[in-house]
Formats: sequence, structure tokens, C-alpha cells
Amino acid sequence: MVANKDSILVQKSWPWWRLTMTGLNIIALVLTMIMSWHYLTGGSMAGCVGGGPCEKVLNSQWSTIAGILPVSGLAAGVYLAMLVASFFIGPSSEAPLINLAWSVMLILAGSIAGSAIWFTILQKWIIGDFCPYCMITHITGLLLTALVFWRAISESDNHSNDIPLTNHSGVKSDSQSAQRHLIKPLPAMGRVLIGLVLAGILVACQVGFTPSVVYRNGESQNNLPTINYHAVPMVGSPDAPYVVTLLFDYQCSHCQKIHFMLDEVIRRYHGELAFVLCPAPLNTQCNPYIPRDVDEFKNSCKLAMISLAVWMAKREEFPAFENWMFTFESGDNWHPRSLDSAMAKAVELVGKAKFNAAWSDPWIGQYLQTCIQIYGQTIQNGKSGVPKLIFGSHWVIPEPNNADDLVMIMQKSLAVPKP
Repeated sequence: MVANKDSILVQKSWPWWRLTMTGLNIIALVLTMIMSWHYLTGGSMAGCVGGGPCEKVLNSQWSTIAGILPVSGLAAGVYLAMLVASFFIGPSSEAPLINLAWSVMLILAGSIAGSAIWFTILQKWIIGDFCPYCMITHITGLLLTALVFWRAISESDNHSNDIPLTNHSGVKSDSQSAQRHLIKPLPAMGRVLIGLVLAGILVACQVGFTPSVVYRNGESQNNLPTINYHAVPMVGSPDAPYVVTLLFDYQCSHCQKIHFMLDEVIRRYHGELAFVLCPAPLNTQCNPYIPRDVDEFKNSCKLAMISLAVWMAKREEFPAFENWMFTFESGDNWHPRSLDSAMAKAVELVGKAKFNAAWSDPWIGQYLQTCIQIYGQTIQNGKSGVPKLIFGSHWVIPEPNNADDLVMIMQKSLAVPKP
């Protein structure tokens, strides 16, 4: 009889919905703590490659508030508070404490839902890439929000059907009778709206405080390989007094964005600045500094070689090929060119015979390895990425919105003199 009563009490204290709520909360908490640790230590996330979508989102200017407080750290605090509050909604707690716990959870649920919507919008329409860790956390948070709201109302409506607990005298306790009067639907919605307002304040802080347009920079401690500017692809004059090396990948969306800012930056420098185009494919087929492959960059090595072959075969056609590689093909989103289309365009511009001759030239492999070596020597704490700008020993991975941002980044982070 005693064992049966204990079993009933356990089932009442931890029904399926409470176990599910706790599980979702723990999943979200662990993920946000991992992302916070990633931000604090600069370590690499499993499955994230430098320059890839996951890495771009986690290190974007929107991953912090005012460039100081990591959003993942704030989220970890919210989920921890939610988990703590959930321990006080069981039948063993007093009615006022249960009411307070549900109120806190509803407010936190509203802030979680609002934040999930905001950061999904950011990834889709502003950053242009999705982080699987972030999206799993957001989906988990939305499920948790729905469950918290549903149970808060259900506990109010159905509590009279619960099995009552009795004290040692066999009389139903006052606290159990009082538990029938919990949060009603309208007040519950009001608390969720308070949470949405808090999420709105987060959005206002992120938008109001202009985020940094640099998400990582540093200084190389090694002597970088020297490059003969007259014998490699350039944007601008090889005789310009200031030459910045640009590491990029033909399948990188942020590289595509920065490509069309280069000519405007050169114009503002009145031709006294130039960019060395240095392909650094994010693929293990040719780049030993990449820890693992991802589908987004599976053709990077071959695309880089095709581009360099065009430059070798007919230098005057290289700018046209380069622009074509980064031009929108259709729709609102840029998609990298396929190997077949890139090869066909290269042959169209330079001719098949010249392309085949250039393709077999050993210079292509040599220059590609030089660029990859530069990439490897500018890795910090086991992490790197593209696009990357290098001037002297200083390097920066920028996130410019326009040419103004790019000029500012080069002057502040690379110490490129003003024009």
C-alpha cells in the first residue's frame, strides 16, 4: 500500500508533460552553454568550418549585444532560470510559490519565443546563413514555450481532477485546495506578452547599438609567403603603394558580397590601393588546414583551379570570369556556380585549346598552395575563415555592409593609411 501511494505521488509530481518540459529545457540550456563556451574560448564548434554558414552566424556581428554580451550567454541564463522555476510547480510546493513559478516561466517563455523569431529572421534575411546549433535551440525554445503556455492554462482548468494529498490526520491540506486557483488564460497571455516585450528590448538594443563590422582579427607571428604582384591575379594596379591580400572561396556567400565592394574602395583610394586575389578553398582536397569537409564547399578546390586557369590563359578575360562567378544567376539569393557551368564559361572566354594548356600549367597548383599557406599561417586558436584581408602581418575577417565599412575596417584593423 505504501509503495503504491509513493508511485502515485511520483506520477503526480512528474507527469509526462513535466518530464518533456524539463528535457526540452535541458537540451536548450546545454546548446546555449556550448555556444557561450565557443564565444569565450574561441574554440571550434563540431561541424563548423571557418567561413561556413555555421561559423558565420556564431561569429557574426549579431551574436552579441553592443559587441560585449554574447547572446548565447544571455539565452543560457534564461533557460537556467526556466529550469529552476520548473522545480517549484509540483504538488509539494505551496500555492503562492507555484503561482509565482508559473508566472516566471510564462514571462521567460514569451522572451524565448520572441527571441527565436528575431534570430530566425536575422539568419534568413540579414546574415543569409543558418546555424544548425542555433536553429535546434530556437525550435526547442518554441516547443517549450507552447508546452509551458498550454500547461499553465490546463493546470488552472483541470486541477480539481487531480488526486489530492492528505496530511497525517487524513484531512486535505489547505495548500492543495488553494492550488485550484492558478493562472487563468488571459493573465497567462499577459505574462507571455511581457516576455515578448523583453525580447523586443533585446532587438532594440541590437539594432540601436551599431554592431561591429569585424568579427575576428589578429596578427600573424610567422613570415607570410611573398607574392610577386605582377604575376598573380589582382584587382587594381600591382604598382599601387598599398596592396591588401584577399583570401576567399568561390562558394562563400560573404566572399561574394565583399567582391563587389573592391572597385569602389580602390576608387576612393584614387588607385593607390590594390587587392591580391588569393583563393583559399575551404575543402580538405587541397587545403590541409580545414579539419573537416562540409557540402557547401565540396567544389571549392576545382572552382579555384578553373579561375586560375582562366587567368593563365587570357588575363584580360579574368575580370569578366571573376564577376560572372559572383553574379546573381536568378532570384534574390546568390548561389555558387556549378563545376560544369564554370568550366563551360571558362572555355567560352578563353577558348578550349588555351584553357587546356593553362590547366596543365604547374603554376596553378603552386599559387594555390601559396594562398593556402597564407591561410594556414593566419589561423588563430585553431580557427580561421574567409573572406580574410591581410596587410603586412595584420589580418581581419570583416563583415562589411558596404564600401564605407570596408574602408573603415582596413584603416582601423589593418592600419592601411588613409588616402
